[in-house]
Amino acid sequence: MKLSVVLATYNEEKNLRDCLKSVKGIADEIIIVDGESSDSTVDIAKKFDAKILIVPNQPIFHINKQIALEQAKGEWILQLDADERVDEELKQAIKGVSSRTQGDSLVNGYYLKRKNFFLGTWLKKGGQYPDPVIRLVKKGHAHFPSQSVHEQIVVNGTVDTLPGHLLHYTAPTFDRYLRNSNRYTSLTAAELKKQHLSFTLFNWLKYLIWKPKVTFFSLYIRHKGFMDGFPGFIFALFSSLHWATSYIKYWELCHVKKMH
Repeated sequence: MKLSVVLATYNEEKNLRDCLKSVKGIADEIIIVDGESSDSTVDIAKKFDAKILIVPNQPIFHINKQIALEQAKGEWILQLDADERVDEELKQAIKGVSSRTQGDSLVNGYYLKRKNFFLGTWLKKGGQYPDPVIRLVKKGHAHFPSQSVHEQIVVNGTVDTLPGHLLHYTAPTFDRYLRNSNRYTSLTAAELKKQHLSFTLFNWLKYLIWKPKVTFFSLYIRHKGFMDGFPGFIFALFSSLHWATSYIKYWELCHVKKMH
């Protein structure tokens, strides 16, 4: 078996079909680790002859991604999110890697360049392109630390880059973007609580003013997000608010009693 395609899913009925269609013809097996979806995600996966493992959903989704990696039997593993698609150029590049004889290359992983779709357009600036992510790895040479929502796969050995693109539809609508943002800021707040971050004037200024200002300047000015027009401005603005929102949620976790 040459190539395993692995995904961790939870309520991805709107995305999964197009994702799996994009790897048709190159996947020798498809592994789906599903976090007890309540929609038709599992039914869609069955139509693609995927091997499905149902497990509890996890706040740190990389835990289920690691389980998916461990289930794969291919010499190479392509790890995808359900809101991603493999374009034709990348598909052929992956096919070329997986068809090589094992041991032909010292490379154990590959960065894939990712395009991010936001407010009806592909972001070209603002640090959002080429947005490289490690997604193609040699079996037994990579793992997810499963400690943070923002982490990459860790590869033991050399990592190269493939031509072509992953097409990322994480925020096809602004409503979806806000829902994702709400989840990510809650996870960051939980991480701050684990760190027992103190509530000092310094930290208030750091998280409510300084970090948002630095993030906005970095994305919009340094990385030229202004060249993406209105979507570029909105992306930089709401990305900068991640820190303030997370800190307020952290304060709420520590000071506000839940209503029953």
